Amino acid sequence: MTWLRALMEVVRSGLTVEETRLEPLLALRTAVGVAVIVGPALWLASPAYAASAALGAYSAGAATFQRTWRPRKVIALGAGAGLALSTFVGYLAAGRLVTFLPLLAVWAFAAGMAWAAGSTAGIVAATTVGSMLVTITLPTSTGRALEHAGVIALGGVAQAMLILLFPIRRWGAHRDALADALAAVADHARRLRHDPTAAFDPEPLMTARDAAAVTPSQARTRPTVLHGPRGLAERILPVVAALADPDVGAPAEGAGRDRARELLGAAADVLDAAARSIRRGTPAEVPPASADVLRFDEEHEVLEGPARQAAERLVALLGEALEIAGSGSTRGSTPAPHGPAGARFLVRPTMFRLVPVVVRSVRREIRRESPVFRHAVRLAAVAVLGYLIATRLPLGHGYWAPIAAVMVMRPDFHRTYARAVARLAGTLAGVALATGVVRALGPDAHLFAVLAVVSAGLSYTLIRTGYAYSQCFTAAYVVFLLAMGGQAWEQTVLERVVLTLLGGVLAMLAYVVFPAWETPRLPSRLADWLTANGRYAAAVLRSHAEPTTEHRADMRRAQLASRRARAAWHEGYDRARQEPVPPRGLTSREAEEAQKALKGFDRAAMLMESLVPRAGSPFAPEAERLAEALEADTAQAALDMREHRNPDWGRVEEALHEWPDAAVDRSRDVVRRGAELQKQALEDLATAVSRTPLERDIGSAREQRRARAAVVAEDDASAPAHRGG
Repeated sequence: MTWLRALMEVVRSGLTVEETRLEPLLALRTAVGVAVIVGPALWLASPAYAASAALGAYSAGAATFQRTWRPRKVIALGAGAGLALSTFVGYLAAGRLVTFLPLLAVWAFAAGMAWAAGSTAGIVAATTVGSMLVTITLPTSTGRALEHAGVIALGGVAQAMLILLFPIRRWGAHRDALADALAAVADHARRLRHDPTAAFDPEPLMTARDAAAVTPSQARTRPTVLHGPRGLAERILPVVAALADPDVGAPAEGAGRDRARELLGAAADVLDAAARSIRRGTPAEVPPASADVLRFDEEHEVLEGPARQAAERLVALLGEALEIAGSGSTRGSTPAPHGPAGARFLVRPTMFRLVPVVVRSVRREIRRESPVFRHAVRLAAVAVLGYLIATRLPLGHGYWAPIAAVMVMRPDFHRTYARAVARLAGTLAGVALATGVVRALGPDAHLFAVLAVVSAGLSYTLIRTGYAYSQCFTAAYVVFLLAMGGQAWEQTVLERVVLTLLGGVLAMLAYVVFPAWETPRLPSRLADWLTANGRYAAAVLRSHAEPTTEHRADMRRAQLASRRARAAWHEGYDRARQEPVPPRGLTSREAEEAQKALKGFDRAAMLMESLVPRAGSPFAPEAERLAEALEADTAQAALDMREHRNPDWGRVEEALHEWPDAAVDRSRDVVRRGAELQKQALEDLATAVSRTPLERDIGSAREQRRARAAVVAEDDASAPAHRGG
């Protein structure tokens, strides 16, 4: 993608309205949290203390809207404590650049490295940098600084208390994640009726698994319905795929195919009913016609062999799903069977036990090629440089420039540039709106405090519809706070707009100077996905070769690793498509073909997983030999792809050649056909990535010409409209 096209996409993305469900009750409760701390501070103390209280309450409230599975009150308390600490430490170093700038650089670098612990930690850490920059201008002594820090922390406490006293849809996000996973499997079952080889995106299942991890305290209050259906969705997915597939399931045509379509449609209805039950906390209601389809008539049943086996397993699993969903309206806790703690539920460490986990994550990211490390370096450099430049300008409130830069910067190119555009647009609109109101109403601290709270509520309401629209009311909120403190509106407009523009430009330039492009990393991410898929396929074959509990556990671990590698590939590929750099190692067409091949490889492994025999079944030694060959060849191919060599599947071909022609039973024959599907997918992958160096250079040049031609075509298409205007 060229720079011109990338910037056009950035502007479009930054100003796009995201279609999402608004949460006005949550926004109202969080705005009340701002009001209950700002009002008393203004009444009992001064506008300066009220501004500190507003900073703590607003930032802590905004942190609770981030995507996290921890209790919101914990996030509010953590954000308030971090803001208070940064405020106090910043004031201790303030007064001299020789002490404040090193502190600012170290603090900003640490905030950038917080992304190693997740996006929520990174975003909350960035707000502490802003707190350090803005509040050092308020206190006049160490004692006052400590008081301001206490007031800021009190804002987080107020938000946490309101969450505790007025819970809104408790466990709602967890219910939504689980319901989305069941609905995704239902949608896949419907698509399989018309496309028996349709691919499935496991992201909803991964999100549901992430949501299922709870701390011991959460496990004591988690509703029973949230413990169990996720595992059923995982087990139902390969069964519906196996039933629909013409190679290992129902025949491609005839009565068997019609029966499979009926079962898939009924399964989708049952899963949708279970999803609605879990989401709303109401009993599940299945259409009577779908329930009738799931009844087997032994005399007239047309399915046989592996298809019949898959159908019977599907009906049994759907019955379990309905039984669990029937308790959707009841309260309870996570079941705690005997055994080690890790076997009872997916464990999420508490905030204190999270510290060593975060330390290990940060250590893994301290390397020059890490996007998180590069983001931390950019954040530290821009915070210091922005502060130095802004303080030299003939404008007050110089901290606005580094704050704008810090708040828009992200570890990737597209989100950084899109947020910079959105922040500037939102700031212009918000400042214009708020300053017009201030000018019309005249000085009134109490009225401006009320308007600040209203603006905060509107910002919370729109926080998930797009950064530009939420930022509009955030800018208005800041203007009203300044007006509450007696700042002139003319000065506010000039400072806020100019310094926000300066901060956005610095953030953009920082990414150009020290980028973390995803495009060069695509071959490595593809190789990681291939390696993980190879281990998953080998684990499935070993479960067929020797059905044991240990092999099933290995298969599950390999499947999760494969999904993580697939998610990393998709994330990297989506970022690379938005970057203004030429393809390196993989053109977009090659990446698409390789992605399609690996999805087919993964699907074949999933089909074989659905037919893994129970423990104690006869051994299949030929499957073990194929597993070793498959794991060895995919590992070597991944190394070859990283070093730009063509992959080879000689071991797999030899193992398949040695497979007995006459299978002992039909289940082994199905495994053989699944292995052949995997071999075909590997050959498709080799075709996608195998080229001579000359062909690779020609392909890259062709990719660049195609991108330039697309931009010219867009310009030509828009030219008549411009001439007509």
